[in-house]
Amino acid sequence: MELLNDQYDSPWKEAIEHYFPEFMTFYFPDANAEIDWTKEHVFLDQELRAVVQDAELGTRFVDKLVRVTELSGTESWIYIHIEVQGTMQAEFAKRMFVYNYRIFDRYEKPVASLAVLADEHKQWKPTSYGYNVLGCMHTLEFPIAKLTDYDEKLDELLASDNAFGLITAAHILTRQTRKEHQERYEAKLSLVRILYNRHWDKQRVIDLFKVIDWLMTLPVWLETHIWQAIETIEEHKKMQYITSVERIAIAKGRVEGQVEGIAKGRIEGESKLLKRLLERRFGVLPAWATEKLSNASESALEAWGEAILTAPTLDAVFQTEATPKKSKE
Repeated sequence: MELLNDQYDSPWKEAIEHYFPEFMTFYFPDANAEIDWTKEHVFLDQELRAVVQDAELGTRFVDKLVRVTELSGTESWIYIHIEVQGTMQAEFAKRMFVYNYRIFDRYEKPVASLAVLADEHKQWKPTSYGYNVLGCMHTLEFPIAKLTDYDEKLDELLASDNAFGLITAAHILTRQTRKEHQERYEAKLSLVRILYNRHWDKQRVIDLFKVIDWLMTLPVWLETHIWQAIETIEEHKKMQYITSVERIAIAKGRVEGQVEGIAKGRIEGESKLLKRLLERRFGVLPAWATEKLSNASESALEAWGEAILTAPTLDAVFQTEATPKKSKE
């Protein structure tokens, strides 16, 4: 069953980037214990898109690539590939396998693939993919965190100081109140009250509220009640955290995130289509061409799409975008 109109991808992305050490602590404590958190960690989203652009195997909420340092090991860097999967898919484990070896091939460094399964099928828990042929065995086994396993631990989640305790609770409550507006309003208000009772710093409260607000969408009239309740809480506690300016920014960010997601999906679709057309005419694309496609703007893709009709070579297709720039110099 799909999670209907609830917008999960953007809040999950923001949460993972803002609270990555807490994400690892909460869902993958064994892996977390092997990371040197005194060293910086770097998100490599653009690099991941370039690596896996032509290997799309089903949809997902979020995929992330993070460069970290092992606490004790010979490698200066290792890579963590993260998937947050929203629906049960037969090809999911294969995607984990493919992305893992492609990332390794790109960087020649160890790659850990980790999955958060946010679907509603309690028994669906893929943890490996591979094959064994003529004595050659190639298998990937990967750790998972299954969100339905937390359904009976809601009280523990709500009591947790880890950001992902609250986020997991918000995800579960969003799923449970999909068609029940009043129940969702009450659940959302309870989470807001917890935020203000934790005595967390202002920015943490704002960041987590943005995730909860983005997950637990409500009809406009109930959203108005939420904001009125927040004003009452802040007045009572004498703490002005979510000001009117921030309220506007949060609402604007939600709309922009949805628009950006639509635009990104359209550009990725155009890029894949153009890649297939180019391969049909010129054969397997070299790495530089694949990378240009993965990082291209919509206008560049349109220009190349027109050029493919008459350009005699692959180079000629990609030179189309550069022509106007040369005439200005």
